[in-house]
Amino acid sequence: MTFSLGHKIVLFVLGSLLAILCSCDSSGRSHGADSITRPQQSATSKKFSGMRIVKPGEGRIALGTNDTLAPAKERPSMKVELTYDFYMGQAEITRREYKMMMDSVEVPAKWNQKRKFTLDSLNYPVTNVTYYDAVLYVNARSKFEKYDTAYTYKSATFNEEGNCTGLEGLVFHPELDAYRLPTEAEWVLVASRRWNPEKGWNAENSGHGLHVVCTADEVSELDSAARDSAFCDMAGNALEWVNDWMGAFVDSVVVNYVGGSDGGSIGEKVVKGGSYNDKPKGMKIYNRGDIYTVTGSSRADYVGFRVAYGKIPDALWVNGDGSLTSSRVNVLTKASTLGTVLGTSKAKLAFRNDLTGNLTYVDFAIGGTSAVEIRDTLTVYHPEISPNGKLVAFCTGLEGIDGKSQVYVRHLNPSGSNLVKLNAESAAIPRWRVLENGDTVIVYVTSAGNNKDDASFKSQSTWQVKFANNRFGTPQKLFDGAYHDGVSKDGRLAVTGARLLRARVVPSGSADAEKALDTVWYGGEQACNASLSRDNSKRTLFLDFGGKTGKEFAGTDYGTHEMLLVVDSTGTLVRGIPAPAGTSFDHAEWVARSDNSPKLSSDVAVVTLVNGEGAHSKIALLNLADSALLEVASGMELWHPNMWVYGSSDAERNSVSADSAGVYYDPEGGYEYATSAVELASKMSKFWSVYKDVEYVAFGSSMTLNALIDDSVKTYKTLNMSYTLGDVFGAIYLLKNYVLPYASSLKVVSMELTPGFLFHLEEDMWEDLYDNSPGFAYDEKHLDAQFDAIVKSATEQEFTKDMFSSSYIEGTYLLPSAGWKEPTYIDDIAWMYTTNSHFKVDFETFKGLKKNMETLGIKFFVNITPRSPMYRETEAYDYFGPRWAVAESIISMFKESGFIVFDEYRMGEHDYTDDMAFNATHLSELGARQYTARLDSVLTKLDSLRAELDAKK
Repeated sequence: MTFSLGHKIVLFVLGSLLAILCSCDSSGRSHGADSITRPQQSATSKKFSGMRIVKPGEGRIALGTNDTLAPAKERPSMKVELTYDFYMGQAEITRREYKMMMDSVEVPAKWNQKRKFTLDSLNYPVTNVTYYDAVLYVNARSKFEKYDTAYTYKSATFNEEGNCTGLEGLVFHPELDAYRLPTEAEWVLVASRRWNPEKGWNAENSGHGLHVVCTADEVSELDSAARDSAFCDMAGNALEWVNDWMGAFVDSVVVNYVGGSDGGSIGEKVVKGGSYNDKPKGMKIYNRGDIYTVTGSSRADYVGFRVAYGKIPDALWVNGDGSLTSSRVNVLTKASTLGTVLGTSKAKLAFRNDLTGNLTYVDFAIGGTSAVEIRDTLTVYHPEISPNGKLVAFCTGLEGIDGKSQVYVRHLNPSGSNLVKLNAESAAIPRWRVLENGDTVIVYVTSAGNNKDDASFKSQSTWQVKFANNRFGTPQKLFDGAYHDGVSKDGRLAVTGARLLRARVVPSGSADAEKALDTVWYGGEQACNASLSRDNSKRTLFLDFGGKTGKEFAGTDYGTHEMLLVVDSTGTLVRGIPAPAGTSFDHAEWVARSDNSPKLSSDVAVVTLVNGEGAHSKIALLNLADSALLEVASGMELWHPNMWVYGSSDAERNSVSADSAGVYYDPEGGYEYATSAVELASKMSKFWSVYKDVEYVAFGSSMTLNALIDDSVKTYKTLNMSYTLGDVFGAIYLLKNYVLPYASSLKVVSMELTPGFLFHLEEDMWEDLYDNSPGFAYDEKHLDAQFDAIVKSATEQEFTKDMFSSSYIEGTYLLPSAGWKEPTYIDDIAWMYTTNSHFKVDFETFKGLKKNMETLGIKFFVNITPRSPMYRETEAYDYFGPRWAVAESIISMFKESGFIVFDEYRMGEHDYTDDMAFNATHLSELGARQYTARLDSVLTKLDSLRAELDAKK
C-alpha cells in the first residue's frame, strides 16, 4: 500500500504518539489499573472528527419487537429512555482510519500487514474485525486524544491473522467520558430518525460488496447542509458491532440501558444494521444478530463498526433472567490463567451477592465468562460446593450472629433446581466432607454465633448428616461445641473462629475421641474467618484484628484483616501474608478439591478483597507459597467465596489430563463461530454415550442439525452428528478417528450436500475447530491407552443452555416456526463454477468418502435440506451460493457419479410450508418432523436405490 507525503507525515506523528501512549499496561489505561479519573477535555472538544452530538430529548425508543415470528432474542419490545447527550460517528470507521490508528499497536499491526488495501478502497468501511478489535481501536483513539479509556482488561489474545480474539478481564466503564462503541439503544435512537433500508447499500443495489462510506442514496439525495449533519449507512453497507452483550429484553421501561450483564457462556454480542448482503425487506431496525450466533471473536467481510463518545450516567444492565442491575459481577480471569494457579481449569466459584442476598456462581470449566445469579426468596450465606462440583450447600445464618439458621442443598445450575432443606431446628455453616467409607456428608453446627463466651459455645454442638440421592439422611451429633470451620478427615481436629480461634484436638497417640481437648489458640486474641485445610497438614488459616501476636510474628504493623495468618496442627503460627496496599482481606477459605486428596489442596486460598471504602469489591485467589494474588471477580459486594476444583485420584491425575481428556470445546479457543464448537463438542459427548449401539450417523451443517430428529428415526438407531457449518472435511476426520473404529454396529452414513460448501477448503472451517479443541489432539495420542477415562470425561461434560443458540427449543436442536424469511446470500458467487480448483478438491473428497464407505460395506448417501422457495427470485441457490445453473450442474455430477441423493429442496419446488421454516435456510420443528419421516422412508429402501443406480451404469 502506498501513501502520499501528507499521509506519511500523519502516519509518522500518529505512530510516534501511539508508541508512547501504548507503552502503558495492557489494560489499555495510561495510569494505575484501578484508577479512574475524569478526562482532560470536555464533551465539547473539537477533537471529535466525523462525529455529531446526539440529544435524546424526552422521547422513548423501542428495542426489539412483539412480532411472535421474530427470534426469541428480539422479543418482547422494550422501551428505553436515554437521559444524556453523547457523540456518535456519522459513518462507519474506514480502512484508512483503522489502519492509521492501529499501525503502531504491536500485535494488531499484523492485521494491517496481512491486508493490503488498494488506495481507492481506503474509504470503504473496515471489516473482518472482531468486537475485541473494535475495543482496541476506541481505546487507542481515547489515549491518542488524551482521554481515559472506557474498557480495561488484563491481557489480549490474537490469532495468526492479527485479529484480537479475546480480552481477559474485560470491563466496560460507562461512567467515563471516553471513546467507545455505541450501545444498542444509542444506535437505534440515531437509526430510527431516518431508517430507510431501500436507500442504503443492500443486496439489490450493492453488487454484493462494500462501498465507500456515505455514498448511498440515503445521503447523496440530501442537500449539502443536511448531508453535513446526517448519519449514514445505518441500514446496509456493513453490519455493525455495538457495545452490548446479548441480553434479554423486558416488557417495561429501562432508563439508560447498556445491554446484557454479560454474554453468557460463549460471550454472545449484538450487531446492528444489516449489510450489503441483505434485502431491504429483511433489514429490521430491531434485528440484533446475524444468521449464525455472533460472539466477540466472530469476524466477517461484511461486519464493521462506528464509534461513540461520552459517559452513560446510572447505566442499567439486564440480567439473563430479565432483572435489572446497576452493578454487574465481572469475571476478571480466564480459565487457562486460573489453571496456572490451580493445576486445572475445571473449577467453579460460588459466593453471596450481598446486594441481593442471592447465590451467584461462575463455572470456569465451560468458559467462566458469565456470573450466574440464582434468584429466589432465600437469603444465602456461606455457600460450599459439593465434592462432585454439582451441588451447593448453604445456610441462612451468618457467622458470628446468634439466631436460628437453616441449611439447604440445591443443584449448581441457573435455576438452582432440586432445592432440599435439612430437617433440623437450627443448622448453620455447612461443610462437605467425604468419609473414609466413601460416604458424602455435610458437617454443620447448631449455631453460628459468637464463640467468645465459653459456656454459650459449649452449649452448642457440631453435627454430621449423610447426603445422597438428593436427600438428607439422619443427622448424627459429633461433639459439643460449634466447630463450624472444619473437621479433619480423620476427625482428630476441629476448628472455629468467630471472635476466638478455638480448636478441638484429639491428643497424639490417643484413639479415644472422648479425650479430645477443647483449647483456644492464638493467645486468646480476637480472630475470625477460620478455615481448616482439607489435606493432611491440618493447617488453619484465619484473619485477626491487628493483634499483638500476629504483629510480632509478621514483624510489621498492620490493621484489622490486613494479614492472612496460618497456624499448623498445634496452633503455632507458620505463615503471614499481607493484603495488597489499600485493601484488607475477608471471608478467607481454603480452595476445595473434589476428592479431598491430601496432595491436591495445595497452598491456595480464596478471599474477598475489601477496598478503602469498605466494599467487598473483588474475589481473589491467594497462593500461600509465594503470596501471588490472582483477581477472579469484581463487583460491589461479593461475600463468602468458595472455590471448587476438579481433583482425581493420584493415579488418574498422573496419566490423564483433566483439561484435555474428552474435552472437545475450548472456551478460550477464539472461534469465529463458537456455537459450532459447542455443538460439535456436545455431539462428541453424545457419541461416546451411544457408540456401541448407533447404526446410522448423519453428518452435515446446521441445516441438517435442525432437520433430522435422531429419536424419530425408526429404521436405525440414529446419531445426528451435524453442527453449524459442518463440512465434509470434519465428517471425514470424525469418521476416521471415532465412528469407524468404535461404532461397531454402524450400517449407514450420510453427508449433507450443500453446493456452496464445495468451494471451501479444509482451513475455512474444520481446521479452526480442530486447532482449538484440546480433546481431538489429546485423543490422537492417548485414546487407546486411556479409553475408559476419556469416555467417562466426555460423557460428564456440561453444556449449559446459554452455550447454544438462544433460538433452539429447550433441550433440542429444533427451531420454532418463524416462516421462510427474506433470502440473502453471503458469498460473491461470480467465481463459483465447477472448473474452480476448490470445487475439484471438494468433489474428489466426496467421491473418496463414498468409495471408502462402500469398501467397508456401509451404506452411504447425501442429503439436501429445504431452503426458502423465494431463493428462486435471486441469483443464488441458497445463502452460500452458487448460481442456480451451477448448483444444478453440481447435483447432476453427484448423481452421475453414483451418489444416492435425498433432495428435499428440489430446486425450490418443494412442499415445505411457511410454518415448517425458521428462516430462509433452516427448518422449524414442524419441518424437521416431515423431513425426518421422509428420510426414514429412504433409509428403508437404500438397497433398492443403490441397485437402481448400479443398473443405470
